[in-house]
Amino acid sequence: MAHAVWSGALSFGLVTLPVQMFAATESHTIRFNQLQRGTSDRVRNRRVNERTGEEVPLSEVVKGYDMGDDYVVVEPGELEDLAPGRSKSLEISGFVDLDAIDPIYFDKTYYLGPKSKEYAKVYALLHEALTQSRRAGIATFVMRNREYLVVVKAEGDILTLHTLHWADEIRDPRTEVGTLPERKKVAERELATAVQLVEALSVDWDPETYHDTFQEKVLDLVQAKRAGGTVEKSEPAPRSTNVIDLMGALQASIDKAKGKGKAEPSGRKVRPPTQIREAAKKRAAKAGELEELTKNELYRRATDAGVPGRSHMTRDELVKALKRAS
Repeated sequence: MAHAVWSGALSFGLVTLPVQMFAATESHTIRFNQLQRGTSDRVRNRRVNERTGEEVPLSEVVKGYDMGDDYVVVEPGELEDLAPGRSKSLEISGFVDLDAIDPIYFDKTYYLGPKSKEYAKVYALLHEALTQSRRAGIATFVMRNREYLVVVKAEGDILTLHTLHWADEIRDPRTEVGTLPERKKVAERELATAVQLVEALSVDWDPETYHDTFQEKVLDLVQAKRAGGTVEKSEPAPRSTNVIDLMGALQASIDKAKGKGKAEPSGRKVRPPTQIREAAKKRAAKAGELEELTKNELYRRATDAGVPGRSHMTRDELVKALKRAS
């Protein structure tokens, strides 16, 4: 079971539900250690007094607020004393329509679970009420010396908590994006063609079909450099569309999208049954060979075969994926 990042009491009206909060997502960003070039020596960051150059232990580090001509020193305990009760309380102040919150306000997602099984009835009651009303609870609470605005939603079989950005944290796009054009009336023919292209490229949302291909390429680079080889560079970014050629680019894109689902003639001859049986035997022998390989050897073969998602797979999953690929 994962470690709870926060625990406290969720309340709505006079009903109180002890809950635990768990991280709902994780980052699979590849992290590198810093080394001095030409060596295997780690380069580490340390807390150093900028005046004396001496390292400072964590126990002697305090917070200082810059007042311009001086610092006001604040001890960690003084921050905790500001909200001793609120750091354990998650009180829903109201319920809003699910579609009322602009996506730009959403930050991080957490799972909420009852603190113990004895609170399952209250947990199920709130979950069902949110589901049927299609509303979400708005609340604030304090965690790690910071106040959060949050929304509590019913998703699937669980309650989720989403931290939100405060209104004054949302930047004005007109200020931030200097090249943002004024709303202009577009040509009807171009608009109709653009809508046609959107429809032609429409797909059903399935997050499992998308993978972090850059992470896979980074791992391929690491594996290749370890073996003394190299990897191919990615193709350069596409050039900007010339406004004059916009209509032609739209129509060409539609033609390409429509042809994407059509099977191209392979031009291969149908093999006789004896060749098919021989090929099946070879595949079976190759599958048996895969069982004998180490995970690193399996990963290299998966890389050669272009198996998607290979960097996340266990040894058994690599074997199955390579069997499917062959």
